[in-house]
Amino acid sequence: MFLSHLSKIQKPPMDSRQLRYFAAIYEQGTLSNAAGTCRVAVSALSHHLANLEAEFGAPLFVRKPRGLQPTAAGERLYVHAKSILKAMSAAEKDIREAGTEIAGEVSVGMAYSAVKAIGVDLARRIVSDYPKVRLSLSESLSGSTLMHLMASEVDIALVYNPPADPRLKTQAVLEEQMVLVGTRAIIGDRDTPVRFADILDLPMILLRQGISARALMDDTNLLRKLEGRAKLQMNSVHAIGASLAAGLGCAIGTKLFMYEHIESGLLHYRPIVEPELSRTLYVCEMADRPATYALEAVRSLILDLVRRSVMDGRWEARMVMP
Repeated sequence: MFLSHLSKIQKPPMDSRQLRYFAAIYEQGTLSNAAGTCRVAVSALSHHLANLEAEFGAPLFVRKPRGLQPTAAGERLYVHAKSILKAMSAAEKDIREAGTEIAGEVSVGMAYSAVKAIGVDLARRIVSDYPKVRLSLSESLSGSTLMHLMASEVDIALVYNPPADPRLKTQAVLEEQMVLVGTRAIIGDRDTPVRFADILDLPMILLRQGISARALMDDTNLLRKLEGRAKLQMNSVHAIGASLAAGLGCAIGTKLFMYEHIESGLLHYRPIVEPELSRTLYVCEMADRPATYALEAVRSLILDLVRRSVMDGRWEARMVMP
């Protein structure tokens, strides 16, 4: 009995090898394919999987005739495993490269407007200033960008109006004033401001409800009013832009949002008052994920490019970052 009790308290904790094996099984779908990827015996993977399931007290996969299907517990563990393994890999590279030229891989997620304003400049500066940094730049709607960050698919993200979340480390960067955008036939031919109450009577096109819609404005109460009146809701900037140009409705955005169409005269914009509407751009990182030297360099570069784009008028916004 004593030996049995001792074996329980001396049970080795879960280690990175088990996580790597588990992730391989999840991604490959079968023990045999995962064994080939990890270059270990199928029996060894099966043993490690059994130990993990015993440690968690829950099955991680359902055995099917054609492979393994993750359970809810397996899905959750995979999310954590990806984050842990990525952090461990980054830490190893970071320590090895300390004191040498900045190098490594950095994944950046940006909302659509941020890519338009600084995306090309960021790529250009990385190539010229940090030739050993490998940049991965992803563009998506603001809410999707945040989800990519929380799923460990990007290391740093530029997001509008992120929700309060203890898992996030956020820094407010700039504030943009929102305008009404549409054809002159829909929003009027004047340049004078339009009242928010009057906007509710227009055929509105909005981002689809959910976390992406938060990027539209800071005031969630006003956002709910718009969502209740929206004629169309879309989850595509391209689709919204094409619908605006086709005269199917109008949208609340920034001048940068539809800059080319506004400059060409195809679309018109009017300021919004009573109240004025704004949104705030944040630089976001995961609070529990330490930054590498490469990530710190890229973060500093992003903030510098944002500041410069505001100062030279390419990005019509007010800096809130010190």
